[in-house]
Amino acid sequence: MQENFFEALKKRFLSLCRNAYRKYEASRFFIRSRWKNSLVRKTVRKYLLLLLAKWRAFNFLNDGSRLISKVCYRFKKDRAGDFFKNAMQLDGGLNRFVMLRYIFRELFLYFAVAFLFFFMIFFCNQILLIAQEVLKKRVPLWDVLVLISYALPMIIAQSAPYATLVGFLMCLGRLASDNEVMIIRASGLGYRVILVPVITLGVTISLCSFFVNDYLLPLGTLKYNDLKKSIIASNPAVELQSNSIKRTNDKTLVIGVVDKTQVSDILFFDTDEEGNERLIIAEKSDVKKSKDSGVIMRLEMENPTVITFHKNNKNDYDILHADKLDLNVFESSVFERTQINPNEMTSYDLYKKIQAIEEINSENTRQLNRYRTEFNKKFSLPFGSFFFALLSLPLAFLFGRHNGQTIGLIIGIFIAVFYWAAMIIGQMFSNRSGINGFFTMWAPNTAVGLAAIFFYIRLARK
Repeated sequence: MQENFFEALKKRFLSLCRNAYRKYEASRFFIRSRWKNSLVRKTVRKYLLLLLAKWRAFNFLNDGSRLISKVCYRFKKDRAGDFFKNAMQLDGGLNRFVMLRYIFRELFLYFAVAFLFFFMIFFCNQILLIAQEVLKKRVPLWDVLVLISYALPMIIAQSAPYATLVGFLMCLGRLASDNEVMIIRASGLGYRVILVPVITLGVTISLCSFFVNDYLLPLGTLKYNDLKKSIIASNPAVELQSNSIKRTNDKTLVIGVVDKTQVSDILFFDTDEEGNERLIIAEKSDVKKSKDSGVIMRLEMENPTVITFHKNNKNDYDILHADKLDLNVFESSVFERTQINPNEMTSYDLYKKIQAIEEINSENTRQLNRYRTEFNKKFSLPFGSFFFALLSLPLAFLFGRHNGQTIGLIIGIFIAVFYWAAMIIGQMFSNRSGINGFFTMWAPNTAVGLAAIFFYIRLARK
């Protein structure tokens, strides 16, 4: 009896659910059919199509500037009203917004092409060579791809300024050689309508490049080093290259031929706890993983020879032969550091570090200037895009009257090479001679800015 009751209750519940679903479907069909033919839908659709037509006709900014001009006239601000009235749509019918949008699009297109060009140069030069060496050691492909992705912010930060220079020179040179600049000037708009998108896009690229250089680059460098440590820990042979020399502060490892985990002809120079120089020679060694903390690999040497020279008398030495010798290679010997490098810090961290060094030991000018150089480089390299954008306009209009794209490419590459060399030389001088990093890192941008002023004066006189 109880089972029949529950069975009937279940059937009743399912029947109610089916009836509710049918009513829902019927009401939904009714609403859709009424909405499809309703006046509200037609009105909304007409309004949206009107907005779309206005957007396609580039009238948003025009209507906005005219609305602002009416408000200014209402409050008796005639000068401001005249400015906003002709801000986008001139009385002669010329649409300034159309021109700005066209120049923005051309500049960005050429910048993107130039950016890919420099990106591939730096990518092939720095990343693919590293990946090739790592792949030879049979490291998993996914780890290699992740390692490359961590190094990409460095390539992006380096490519952006040079891409701005070359891309803008080629774009503006094409406008000059195709007489589009002459048409713009004949229409009464002048150079200002070209200078506004050039400066705006230059500032935008500089800000994006600064974000990559200040945040993504330190983060990527830290991740890169951590992943490299884990790769070496899982496959120690990655760090050993055939016919190479590994040096640390007081140790030197001369490596012969490396075949997978087998290494031949190893020479190891170091000093013991008493200061005596020691030389270890082995014809054949096997590279093994180590489970001890701080030890990145273990070299199992067969038939090694150990020669120890006494520090007080080099002619007095000891020779030791053995059947087997285990040599532990510590992590500190491979990576040579225990603290974060300046290029792995953000600008805020560098600023705090500089203040701490000045408070603790202001006489250590070499270390202090190293951090100052990196701090100024955080700003000078990204904002080089802004200075290059300023320089590109007068150079393109003065020298790009004929074959503007080709001339812009040639001039841009020459300037990029000199700028890159000046940045490297300036960084070397700061680290070695103690020159303030502010002057060395901002000197190339200052030179580019002064050259831009000079060529603007020449362009104005023409």
